[in-house]
Amino acid sequence: MSALRQIASVTLMNIKSVPKRLGASLVIVIGIAGVVGVLLSILAMVAGLSQMMTGSGRADRAIIVSTGASYETLSNLTREEVQTISDAPAIKRSADGKPAASAESLAIVRMPLKRDGSSSNVSLRGVSELAFGVRPEIRLVEGRMFKPAVRELIVGRTLQRQFRGLDIGSRVLLRGAEWTVIGAFESRGDQHEAEMITGVEELQSSFGRSTFQSVTVLLESADSFAQFKGALAGNPSLAVDAVRETDYFQQQSQAFTRLLSVLAYLIGGIMGIGAVFGALNAMYSAVSTRSVEIATLRVLGFDASAVIVSVFAEALLLALLGGATGGCIAWLMFNGNAVSTNGGGLTQLSVPLVVDLPLVGFGILWACIIGMVGASFPAIRAARAPLAAALRGT
Repeated sequence: MSALRQIASVTLMNIKSVPKRLGASLVIVIGIAGVVGVLLSILAMVAGLSQMMTGSGRADRAIIVSTGASYETLSNLTREEVQTISDAPAIKRSADGKPAASAESLAIVRMPLKRDGSSSNVSLRGVSELAFGVRPEIRLVEGRMFKPAVRELIVGRTLQRQFRGLDIGSRVLLRGAEWTVIGAFESRGDQHEAEMITGVEELQSSFGRSTFQSVTVLLESADSFAQFKGALAGNPSLAVDAVRETDYFQQQSQAFTRLLSVLAYLIGGIMGIGAVFGALNAMYSAVSTRSVEIATLRVLGFDASAVIVSVFAEALLLALLGGATGGCIAWLMFNGNAVSTNGGGLTQLSVPLVVDLPLVGFGILWACIIGMVGASFPAIRAARAPLAAALRGT
């Protein structure tokens, strides 16, 4: 009998005997499913954060903050600096010659969450009159736009889903002053959709501020960024950093993404080690109960390699079932949902959870590695067991 036929015969026999060892087999499947489910739940947040940050930026927009400020909340720009930035070349201009630039202030306030009533950080962004031309993706979907010189807010849909008291017509107490929610907006699910927006002058007046945190500009084209940045860098009256918007959001998410990835692989690795030991125990048990059968096959001329491959095949099948189960559970429970967390600069981020096909495939690959490692020692033991002792069942 050829080697391939031997392997096929022994493997098929092994797989047919799995129902007789259902308890031990379920240990492997459930253990691996748990590992994959936990791993994918964290990696889903990494994927969602990357997707959100990538979708938040445009290559033809730039964000300007004061030199050395990693986040908007750490930046301070004077009115003179804002005017100088707005007069820089390469900024797109409207028909009446106004530059597409929005000087913005950012305040962090506390709001109650819907899930348990505890308070969390929310970004209140004050924008200038040209802000919605600079960011055309921000679209009012309910209510109306805020008016100047009035304490009115529009809130993102993502924020409304997570926090209490943000329905249209609601009154919100912020720093001792009452604000009215008069509109709701969508912004393609980016991080601005987890903010409240009002006029910059109203925010500065209410919060006792005289400076801005950032300026966002819409450039003539993506290729105009170098000219724009060079003009700001060459102006001795400015101490600012200009960053392409896509790069700015990627920089903001890098540290958080790295932390989540390390956490995912650390937890997945620790749980994976536990699953390996579970697979080792289950496969050792399977080999022990079939020791006489395996020895008989070897006496009849079956090669040791056929026995090794059959043990690996059984473990791989159980690992695949566990990985697919864990992937399906992660997809059903997490995909399309969102988690709220504090992001860079103490601002609130609503991170979508993304469990897509490549991520599930990675989880199944992780499961297969666990299964193969767990089967290695039992497979070698089955092939090397002394025939005389094995035939006696000892």
